Parts: sequence; structure tokens; C-alpha cells
Amino acid sequence: MSTNPVESEPGRAGARPSRAWLIVGLVTVFILVNFADKVVVGLAGVELMRDLDITPAQFGLVQSSFYWLFAIGSIGGGLLIGRVPAKWLLSGTAALWALAMLPMLWSESFAVLIASRMMLGLAEGPATAMALAVVHSWFTADKRTIPTSIVTAGAGIGPLLAAPLLTTVIVNHSWHAAFGALVLVGALWLPLWMAFGRWGDADSEPVARIAAGSEERIPAMKLLTNRTLIGVAVLMFAMYSSAAIKLSWLPVYFRQGLGYDAASAGRFVALTYLAVAVMVLVTGWVSRVMTKRGVQYRLSRGVFPASLVVAAGVSTLVFAQLGRGLPNLLLIVVGASLASASAGVAMSAVSDVVPQSQRGSVMGALVAFYSMAGVFAPLVLGAIVGGAETPMAGYRSGFGLLGLVVIVGGVLGGLLIDPVRDRPGRVAQGDVGSLAARSID
Repeated sequence: MSTNPVESEPGRAGARPSRAWLIVGLVTVFILVNFADKVVVGLAGVELMRDLDITPAQFGLVQSSFYWLFAIGSIGGGLLIGRVPAKWLLSGTAALWALAMLPMLWSESFAVLIASRMMLGLAEGPATAMALAVVHSWFTADKRTIPTSIVTAGAGIGPLLAAPLLTTVIVNHSWHAAFGALVLVGALWLPLWMAFGRWGDADSEPVARIAAGSEERIPAMKLLTNRTLIGVAVLMFAMYSSAAIKLSWLPVYFRQGLGYDAASAGRFVALTYLAVAVMVLVTGWVSRVMTKRGVQYRLSRGVFPASLVVAAGVSTLVFAQLGRGLPNLLLIVVGASLASASAGVAMSAVSDVVPQSQRGSVMGALVAFYSMAGVFAPLVLGAIVGGAETPMAGYRSGFGLLGLVVIVGGVLGGLLIDPVRDRPGRVAQGDVGSLAARSID
């Protein structure tokens, strides 16, 4: 296995645009499957609690268990980025997902369900960092926001497609069959990635020089104290608190808290992820236009995504106090879409301040940090719902607390993120407009 992160193509003189966008498409499907895997337990939550005879607190434990090894996977997988050919990196990861879910095709054991989710979390931990690192290697810095947002949109498209389809499978067959369907989709993606997947070489530093270790590296302590990276970490923690609860509890909330049937709950969950997919693309385009017009990176990649997170927190606070009806549903959709839409723009700031050779490990560490929100958020909500007088009272308290956490994280992230101030060999803040203009074709 070659240690060169770029698999060479005969006669290649730089990445072809068509090849770069093919990679974006395949990586987006990779993330799509990743998030469909995450949402299946929430969609089958009522049936799982019934068949396995588990309480809301135990269901929160199941959802939390997905993230117990997530950070280990994120860090370990991050160390492989740039050291393993891309086709093996992503295909090996996807194969591990399928193996982790296989026991759920027949098992009805609570312990096996916990073990399956733990192993799936370990395997999926590095997925986002791997996906973004591959895509960023095909685009120069000024052109990364849109492809990053497209890949991030896979996080919304996956549950968007999975929610109605898997709900139909669960209602008409069983939740076992839903796990089987996801294993099959992953198996169909693998040969396509093996055929076309590879690293790009769009960075300003020749990849061969980076692989040889000639690129200047930033000391670890300087990275740990980089205010932009701290801001991205805080912002993503707030965003992921919202995403983790909605991935794990939103379908159950629609059914247990608001009294919708399974089919309606599946459609409403799909609606939230449709909004996520649309908003991720829109915000990526808006950030790109802001950059092209010379708007400071602090605004386009800091204040802008942070304002989306704060708005998502406010909408969560409000919908938590409402009962079943259109206002409640609209605010859920707004909260989910705005929070998730911030991720692609905020993560683009990482490549602004971190050299290519260190991005894999830094992104892995970031994912490891903000994934801790996935450990605590489902557990806390499960404990609140289980200890409340009624499920609806528990959901109101739990979602209200979530709204406060999201607002605080959004404010702190907006104050800290400033890629121009924190980039290696930074230019003056006032020069960012001309810098952006010069970098754009």
C-alpha cells in the first residue's frame, strides 16, 4: 500500500473538474448512507422499546452508546487520512458499518443492540473528517465552500430518503428488515468507490512535497490554542447537540409526545431533513458569494454560521413549549435546518487555518470533541422524559434545555472564529477582501 495520499493517474496533469465533481457525488452518497445508519434506531424507537421491553431512559442509553467509541474512531481514523489511499480509506470504513449492523438482522437482545451501536459508532466516527479531507483535496481554498456544503447536505439527504422508506419497511415488515436494507445500500456503494475514489491535488502545495514532509507544520499546542479552531469546536458541539437529539428522539417525540402515527412521523422527519439539505446548499452558496464579494472571512465563515445556530436555538426554545400543530412543526423544521446548515460553512474555516498535512488529524480531533454531544444529549433527554409526569412534559423540559445550550454555543462560536486572524502567515484583517478577490478565478 502506497503512503502517498494521491493515487496517480497515467498522463494526469492536475485534477479534471468532472472528476472532482464525481468524487463529490460519491462522497456525498457515503455521508448519506452514514446518516441513514444513524437515524434507523430513532425511526424504529417505539417498536424497539416495545419488542425489547425497554424504558425511555434505556432507549436514551441505546442512542448514547453509538457515541461511546465515536471519538476513538474519529481520532484513529483521522490519523489514517493522508496515509492510506482514498479508495481503501472510505471503502474499508463503509464495510465496517455493514458488519456492525449485520447482527440486528436477527437479534432481539438489548445487549446486542448496544454492542452493535457501539461498533457502528466506532466505524462511523472518522467518516465526516475522511469525507471532507478527500473533497478538500480536490478544490482550492476559495472553491471549497460549495462542495463542502454539498457533502454536508448528505447528512440531510440520508435521513430525508431513509425516514419514509425505512418507516414503510418497519411498518410493513419489521425493524430487522430496515437494518438489512441499509446493509444492502452500503454494499452497492462499495464497488463504485473502489473504481473511482482517490485523493486530489488541488492544494497550493504540491502533494508530493506534502507527503514527503516538506510542508511547514504547526505545533500541536498552537493548534489547541487557535481561537478559530476553538470557535469551530464550540459551534459544532452546539450544532451536534441539536442534531444528535433530533436523530435519536425526534421520531419518538412525534409519536409519543405529539400522538402522530408512524407514517406521519416518518413524513415529518423526512420534511425536517429536506429542509436541512436545502439550507445546507443555500448557506454554502451564500458564504461563497460573500467571500467572492470580499466580505471578511470572520463574517462569512464565523458570524454567519453562528447566527444560524443561535436562530436554531431560539426556534427550539419556542417549539418546545407548543403542542401539536403547524407552528410546532414549522419551528422544528427551522431549528433542524438552520443548525445543520452551519456545519459546512464552519468546517470550511478549518482548512483556512490548518496545513493540508495536518487537516486529517485536526478534523478527527474536532469530530471527537463535538461527538461528545451525542453521548450526553440523548441520555439527558431520556432521563428527563423518563422522570417526568408525562412524556410531553419531559419533552418540553428537555428540548427547552437543548435550546439554551445551542444559543450559548452559537454566540461563543461567532465571537471566536476569525480565519484571517488565525491562519499561518496571516495577512492584515483589512486585506481579506483583496485576498479573496485575487484567489477567485
